Amino acid sequence: MTTMTDTSNAARFREFKMPDVGEGLTEAEILKWYVQPGDTVTDGQVVCEVETAKAAVELPIPFDGVVHELRFPEGTTVDVGQVIIAVDVAPGSGDAAPAAAPAPVAQPEPEPEAPKGRQPVLVGYGVAESSTKRRARKGTVASVPAAAAAIQGEMNGHGAVVPESRPLAKPPVRKLAKDLGIDLATVVPTGEGGIITREDVHAAATPVPAQAPAPIAAAPVAAEAALEAPAPAVVTTVGARETRIPVKGVRKAIAQAMVGSAFTAPHVTEFVTVDVTRTMKLVAELKEDKDMAGVRVNPLLIIAKALLVAIKRNPEVNAAWDEANQEIVQKHYVNLGIAAATPRGLIVPNIKDAHEQTLPQLAASLGELVSTAREGKTSPAAMAGGTVTITNVGVFGVDTGTPILNPGESAILAVGAIKLQPWVHKGKVKPRQVTTLALSFDHRLVDGELGSKVLADVAAILEQPKRLITWA
Repeated sequence: MTTMTDTSNAARFREFKMPDVGEGLTEAEILKWYVQPGDTVTDGQVVCEVETAKAAVELPIPFDGVVHELRFPEGTTVDVGQVIIAVDVAPGSGDAAPAAAPAPVAQPEPEPEAPKGRQPVLVGYGVAESSTKRRARKGTVASVPAAAAAIQGEMNGHGAVVPESRPLAKPPVRKLAKDLGIDLATVVPTGEGGIITREDVHAAATPVPAQAPAPIAAAPVAAEAALEAPAPAVVTTVGARETRIPVKGVRKAIAQAMVGSAFTAPHVTEFVTVDVTRTMKLVAELKEDKDMAGVRVNPLLIIAKALLVAIKRNPEVNAAWDEANQEIVQKHYVNLGIAAATPRGLIVPNIKDAHEQTLPQLAASLGELVSTAREGKTSPAAMAGGTVTITNVGVFGVDTGTPILNPGESAILAVGAIKLQPWVHKGKVKPRQVTTLALSFDHRLVDGELGSKVLADVAAILEQPKRLITWA
């Protein structure tokens, strides 16, 4: 081809870069491509699914054309700003054929700026390409799990989560299975929530000649191999007694957040055991109420509403500590977080402006939150800006706990298992539905009296739900 033809062809291609999906994240793993070279795409069409340290996100492309090249295979971690797909925006004007992924193509001209008035599809779209190179991670295709067995579906009254047919396994385990030639569909999972563990893969492996264990990689990012170089196994077995797994992704984010919270905010936890028999009767009645048709009614709904009423009565608890300015920031809105355990780790999506919602609206919001989390589609934005959180350890049969504050929040309410227990009611011992509540709060801005009032109000409402009307 002549230089003129090359330039003409290059001008036909537009690049789509890995966008900043929010909260300062710098990289994401390509979980699944929904298009292949030669496919026609339109503005706003989802072309791939990526996973960050916080959540799985679908990426829509902001222009029309025909896919020319996928720059990275599934399972690769890509820095924000790196080109992930090239699209022919003028198909039929030349003889260039779609490139087979993942072979590189000639570098096209920089992507022109979006037309004025156009809203970027994601926060930070079009940021400068990062100069940092990272290794590609080989592994089996990793689509987002449509089922999170530990999502606390029972907690929210939506029933247990039914896993999809694709086996659940973390990226290092998928890598191990690929290296050993094991089909994960044939492996019997023993991990919590039906997750396949490293030991499960080894148990399913056909005996092979023993090999010396690879040393744990300790080189800095700057010394990593180029993207095209194959990545060595990062999960290392030391003899038969230890397995070392690098801390990264969601687990790393959780660890950093929890350590920062535990050693920054002075935690105080108070407990109260309460008879919730009337609340359980109210739940049963609301399920038959026509005004609640189409939404799921469960104990968490009433507990959430009780906490919102308690915050309304004690607004000082809904605050944050500003260390830099040495100020207490009182929030005049409530973004109610619901802690949920998923195969990716703990996430805390929140219901924006929950204090303004009626009971049916709150029920619908809880249902949407759970459904989104089940599908692994919770976005970083849905997990940002929370003010107070509820965590339900009761779904695991646990009576109570001492929860750690979600960073930036002043209080978190833990709900224990609701059990039929002997209880003194009207002077007689009777079987009643009983649970234990635990409220952890930041003692820098919530003193014992305020924390006690909030917890007592929640307990009083659950004992006598009619207070939802008289106190609201």
